[in-house]
Amino acid sequence: MPRVHLFQQSYSYRHHYLHQPGFDVFQFLEIAGADGFTGVSINANGANYRQLSGTTADHFRAVRACLTRLRLRCDLETSDTAPAHMESLLQVGQAVGAEQLRTYMRHDGSVSETVARTIADLRIVARLAEQAGIRVLLENHEDFTGPELASILGAVDNPWIGALYDYGNSMMVGEQPLTALASILPFVRSAHLKDHVCIAADQTPDGRLWVLGTPIGRGHLPIVEITRQLVAGGLDRLIMSSVWAYHAPIHDHRGDGRIGTGAFAFAKPPFDPVDCPVAADTLATSDPDRLVALELAAVQRGQIWLRHALADAGIEIVQRSPD
Repeated sequence: MPRVHLFQQSYSYRHHYLHQPGFDVFQFLEIAGADGFTGVSINANGANYRQLSGTTADHFRAVRACLTRLRLRCDLETSDTAPAHMESLLQVGQAVGAEQLRTYMRHDGSVSETVARTIADLRIVARLAEQAGIRVLLENHEDFTGPELASILGAVDNPWIGALYDYGNSMMVGEQPLTALASILPFVRSAHLKDHVCIAADQTPDGRLWVLGTPIGRGHLPIVEITRQLVAGGLDRLIMSSVWAYHAPIHDHRGDGRIGTGAFAFAKPPFDPVDCPVAADTLATSDPDRLVALELAAVQRGQIWLRHALADAGIEIVQRSPD
């Protein structure tokens, strides 16, 4: 039976970080440990290193000590492929004991221009990653199709540069998730396991078609089939990425997805506030406590579903060792 480690992503608790006073990386780590995860992926993308919650050497030592005490493996997440930025984040990764560092492209320009610039960056970053002993993973983050991402990784051709496959991000360029996976599977070293639905333009507050994050198992992504293919390809970890209430438009439909079918199927009203959080954004100002409670419910529903679904699919989740 194939075995995988299940990591929890700090982004799953983004509204806790934003709206629950005192919630920080240490509370997140305690929850991940109590919930039985064997690893975490911490988003350090932005001011104050975002969900890492601090920038000092003392803080990094405290995070590492907490990870060690809870017996949690760790990956970090950032964005931008610029070598100077990546060198800084690799140093942070060394300080907290991270194994892998996720990033994605930040260049402007045409697809061909951004592909070329990303390749140039990652050829330099590969040397930095090897020196740090931390693999860098380029995510299909709403910008590249699977073949485009594969062309970048093939051109870089370095074992210290791999791919993070996101189960749903290819939708933002109109590409079916399994199509994206088919192109990048040989490069994949980690994955964001999430779930999405589409919301018709006449049902959204801004009148645009949305790809909307739902509790894992309540959307339309082919989660079990994607996971089977990833595990068969040798993947050793899955990151539970509960992107509940995150939404984005399909900004450049150059893939093979068909709106209204498959992963692109529409959710239909009436919308459950947890399973289909179309109105969640308004709670940030009107009732942030309820927003936090709904997010927690979404994480819990998704985790229960995921553990049962993987067991039914014959995929064993590595269990935490006893205290």
